Amino acid sequence: MNKLVWQQDFSNGNTDLRTWNIRIGNDLVDDLGNVICPGWGNNEQQFYTGHSNNLYIDEFGLNLCARNETIEADERSFSYTSARVDTKNHFSFCYGKLIIRAKLPVGQGLWPAIWLLPQDQAYGPWPASGEIDIMEAKGRLPKEIFGTLHYGKDWEHKRIDEFSYQFDHATINEFHDYELEWNESSIRWLIDGHCYAERALQAGIMPFDKPFYLVLNLAVGGWFDNVQVDEASLPAVMTVSGIWLYQ
Repeated sequence: MNKLVWQQDFSNGNTDLRTWNIRIGNDLVDDLGNVICPGWGNNEQQFYTGHSNNLYIDEFGLNLCARNETIEADERSFSYTSARVDTKNHFSFCYGKLIIRAKLPVGQGLWPAIWLLPQDQAYGPWPASGEIDIMEAKGRLPKEIFGTLHYGKDWEHKRIDEFSYQFDHATINEFHDYELEWNESSIRWLIDGHCYAERALQAGIMPFDKPFYLVLNLAVGGWFDNVQVDEASLPAVMTVSGIWLYQ
């Protein structure tokens, strides 16, 4: 895994969002655009926009900004806006070493995430075709990150393999390299080159042998950390300076 096959260097000013989808709204939808459930399936409270105050590139990188602002949409009212982008139908991969350099916001109720979803749901709808969470954080716990696999034949039989890492002398509010090493036999989670978790893959049981695409988002609220949002922490920014995939 030493050949660079894909790169997004947001901090140099030369990378744009042409290979990214900018997601809008609060609803989780299927491939045809039909609403499956509100809150992106996680009881999230934000409304995602493509507005320049929620999603922008500057000298530090790609910024996803959560704000305390009211927006009326879909006959509903939302108190927060933020941003979510993904590479579905533009870029996906199976196996390799993916590195995302990011700085995450601190604040109760914030939920930044870097994750992968299946390009084609070869094994069926979620969770059957899998989900790979490279990094999730709870904004009220600035010294902890999580890496997780989701799979299982249906909702009733879903499996969640979750791992966590505690920083000794750092926080999520600094730039770190969040890394995933993925091959036929295992998935490994690394932070700044240090492997903190590894999960062996079981053929026929786990669906991690197909291409997945990348998702970046900053949620407000949600079940991952079901606490009251500290509005004093808003606006809050998640910055991604670069992404590298080696195979």
